[in-house]
Amino acid sequence: MSSNGLSRRGAIGAALAAGAVTAMAGTARAEPAATGNSRRQTASGRIYELRRGRQRALVGGVAGSLLSYQVDGEELLLTHPPEEMGEGYQGKTILPWCNRIDHGRYTFEGEEYSVPINEPDRDTALHGLLSFTEWEPVRERRDSVVLGVQQHPHYGYPFHLRFRIEFALDSHGLSCTLTAHNIGTGPAPYGTANHTYIKAASGTIDTIGLELGASTYYLVNDRLIPTGTAPVAGTPYDFRTAKPIGATKMDTAFKDLRRGPDGLAAVGFTRPGGQDVQLWMDSGYGYLQVYTDDGPQGHPPRSGLTVEPVSCAPNCFNTGDGLVVLKPGQEWTGAWGLRTT
Repeated sequence: MSSNGLSRRGAIGAALAAGAVTAMAGTARAEPAATGNSRRQTASGRIYELRRGRQRALVGGVAGSLLSYQVDGEELLLTHPPEEMGEGYQGKTILPWCNRIDHGRYTFEGEEYSVPINEPDRDTALHGLLSFTEWEPVRERRDSVVLGVQQHPHYGYPFHLRFRIEFALDSHGLSCTLTAHNIGTGPAPYGTANHTYIKAASGTIDTIGLELGASTYYLVNDRLIPTGTAPVAGTPYDFRTAKPIGATKMDTAFKDLRRGPDGLAAVGFTRPGGQDVQLWMDSGYGYLQVYTDDGPQGHPPRSGLTVEPVSCAPNCFNTGDGLVVLKPGQEWTGAWGLRTT
């Protein structure tokens, strides 16, 4: 957690998986106008309520945030009321980089850049530039919403990107599809993560059974900057076979994800006292960041667990590990989702 009370967790790793970036010809397209009625304005921006069958979700316009996901009336997420700013980046879509940039400095295409330090106790730039920016409605339906926002050129990040995100409910659960489009004149470095927490159904996350098919994790220094990688085998971070989290503490990035024939990676959460949940992600998200919510964040410690789908490793703007580079006119698309099991 950062000294300003926000989560210090950062996030993760990512490799540019095959098919995640596709070329797109032409210049910027005009976004279609939104339809439907957006909800009231709050500290989390406009609120969009989605419903389908037994499912209900709330999306906040600020940071394209998933604020609630309920099935049969049970809240599955650790979150905060829309009227509050919240702590720990709960539910936010993190852009145009995720996790940390060491010392807030990086070199790209031979040029050196510096972005604001917002985690001073670790001397890092944490979680991008759009965590408190409101996305605008593009299309609204009863069971889905599409939002859009632009990242205009910025001191330290002089690149021009447009983002579009869709949250949707269907018979299988909730899905989130993010598209990044480089509408600038030169290549742009890019990374993203989603910071949704799964809530402990009762007590703490210690009793949650976690199945996470990742064979490699990142070693870090005391500032959570990666120093290398190691196999999970024989360590407390080996959740390739489901087991309770117990007292294990993590603010840990993982890579080398196990994927099914459909190309999806999945993480399972067995939640005593509540419904079991599965998080899935496509090839756009090559790594995961796991945070066990151990620090003071305005709620009891270890009330929830975030397993973030991410597209690049921590500090990838310096290491290039999983860094996505979008050429002018290119798009990147990634999808992840939640379902009860």
